[in-house]
Amino acid sequence: MTRGIPLALLALTLGAFAIGTTEFVIVGLLPTIAADLQVSLPSAGLLVSLYALGVAVGAPVLTALTGRVPRKTLLVALMLVFTIGNLVAFLAPGYNALIVARILTGLAHGVFFSIGSIIATSVVPKEKAASAIAIMFTGLTVALVTGVPLGTFIGQHLGWRATFLAVSGLGVVALLGSLAFVPRNLAQSAPATFRQQLGVLAQPRLLMVYAMTALGYGGTFLSFTYLAPILQEVTGLSANAVSGVLLVYGISVAFGNVWGGRLADRLGPIPALKRIFALLALVLLVLTFTAYNTWLVLLTVLALGAVAFGNVPGLQVYVVKQAQRHAPQATDVASGLNIAAFNIGIALGASLGGLVVEHIGLMHTPWLGALVVVGAFALTALSGRLDRRDGIDDRAEGISVAAH
Repeated sequence: MTRGIPLALLALTLGAFAIGTTEFVIVGLLPTIAADLQVSLPSAGLLVSLYALGVAVGAPVLTALTGRVPRKTLLVALMLVFTIGNLVAFLAPGYNALIVARILTGLAHGVFFSIGSIIATSVVPKEKAASAIAIMFTGLTVALVTGVPLGTFIGQHLGWRATFLAVSGLGVVALLGSLAFVPRNLAQSAPATFRQQLGVLAQPRLLMVYAMTALGYGGTFLSFTYLAPILQEVTGLSANAVSGVLLVYGISVAFGNVWGGRLADRLGPIPALKRIFALLALVLLVLTFTAYNTWLVLLTVLALGAVAFGNVPGLQVYVVKQAQRHAPQATDVASGLNIAAFNIGIALGASLGGLVVEHIGLMHTPWLGALVVVGAFALTALSGRLDRRDGIDDRAEGISVAAH
């Protein structure tokens, strides 16, 4: 470990940057892809949903199957699959081939963040666990700051295929970073038996955390998936201006992610998550009314970025914390299932958003998204109440139990 950030953590962040770019750049490219492939916006939106389903399957299943593979070897293999998936997207002759490419890339994504969260907490002091996860996920936020706006700009001017070619280049860089910086002697827990893995899904308290995650991100992506069409069709911004708005959004996410990690370290996961979910629901509701004014929508998007991903560190730490109480031999699998829940939420949110766009209209997505996030807030409050009933002090335990 260096005096600052461990190099292994920097390597994870580099991989997260590449993966984050390919995951979220599709949002800015939806209108472009829909027009080029001559499909509807909801059909293009399925590229978000099916990618997320690939992550949801890859996270728990492949994490369990690769439990005995050395972490460094697995990381390098994942980045290789990721690179190949983006090359397939670049070469895709049509919509169906693009779907296959997105699912393949999503499979790699799921395992990466599942084991990444565990590795991140193992290379820092216990009290810095949530901040370590926040640093790794900063790769996603930096992707939102730079990769997504730039990828959107490239796609609008050189074609969406060029974006995926550029992202495959990022995959090569991340692969080299994993080879160079991730040590071979990483701590590795014994693989869970299949009985233990299934046992995770039999724990009501863990299922509650997964539901919190799925509802929180389902509500967010119900609206966020169609942010570019909203900005172009409702606000009246040009395609180039949308790239600029996504840049503003990404900068805000970067601050929100770090803020969320520090808040979880200071207050404990539940108090932090309640605050973030409440703010997220409020901002989504406000977007319903501000989308018609350029300056007001910019301020709203700025606020949305600050809270949209701030709950990631708290959710990941909290699920590991609960797993160590209720399924201590399967914390890796429990972490992977939370990544699955995250992406099931994205898949369902984007799909529901597509139905809303098709049958009701674009501007019903923000307030409906807010309603779903309120459900996440309610479950978070309930989980905290159950912790107190069981004599668990979220503040007193802090995040130290999550470093495993």
